[in-house]
Amino acid sequence: MTLTELKYIVTLAQEQHFGRAAERCFVSQPTLSVAVKKLEDELGIALFERSKNAVRTTPMGDTIIQQAQRVLEESERIRELATAGKDQLRSPLRLGAIYTIGPYLFPHLIPQMKQKAPDMPLYIEENYTSVLRRKLRNGELDVIIVALPFTEPDVLTLPLYDEPFVMLMPCSDEMAKQETVDANNIRCNDMLLLGEGHCFRDQVMQACPSLRDSETQQSITEGSSLETLRHMVASGFGITILPLSAAGEGLYAPGLLCTRPFTSPQPMRTVALAWRASFPRPKAIDVLRDTIKQCNLRVLPA
Repeated sequence: MTLTELKYIVTLAQEQHFGRAAERCFVSQPTLSVAVKKLEDELGIALFERSKNAVRTTPMGDTIIQQAQRVLEESERIRELATAGKDQLRSPLRLGAIYTIGPYLFPHLIPQMKQKAPDMPLYIEENYTSVLRRKLRNGELDVIIVALPFTEPDVLTLPLYDEPFVMLMPCSDEMAKQETVDANNIRCNDMLLLGEGHCFRDQVMQACPSLRDSETQQSITEGSSLETLRHMVASGFGITILPLSAAGEGLYAPGLLCTRPFTSPQPMRTVALAWRASFPRPKAIDVLRDTIKQCNLRVLPA
């Protein structure tokens, strides 16, 4: 059993396809297939169920592959320890963020990270929380930026900032005459929200009880991104609820869009870093944390 063979089975479990797994491992498909079969013969069990169109892990294979992932992570840690004193800010940092954070944080974060850690390449990805969770667990990402609560075994979290929610509307809307908006009494017939699968939608539903009614939900128009929702409001299509960093009313002609805060207790989300407890580069996490806190965002310290 070798680390290379363990890498093969972990990658095959992630891709569920011999061809794609071989490409990721930079080997031919026959080479990967032979190595996987050799390991199965050595262990005396089948790690994968093979069919014409799919490759899936067996129940025992799933357990072994999880252990193999931990072994690979620890082997990487050994390499880091073996080069004690090596600059932790020289290796690439693979960073993920949920869709409702990345577009509003990354433009501020990336230039500042280049100044603070110029020798540390930054690879970024935006995705759903569920996908980022899986990629973090599998070692495809080093650290992710999510909204709390977020729990995962052997993963550490660090709150960064609290971000209030605001109501976005055309300045001609009757609601714009109010100084604040009551989350318990929101007009719902022209409400625009993100679709299913976005954690921000769930947070809005939790904060605004009037939106949870099944009949009300049928009248809600859904968009695929916060940018889409904002443009729809600017087009006079309705109103929406956004995190403050995404409100962007200043991006449009003066007098077109208005934001209003909610009455106390103000709905908000807590944005946090999450990384594997075994991640061997704490200095990279520290620099990322400090840089995010210095970004020019309209948020509250956590």
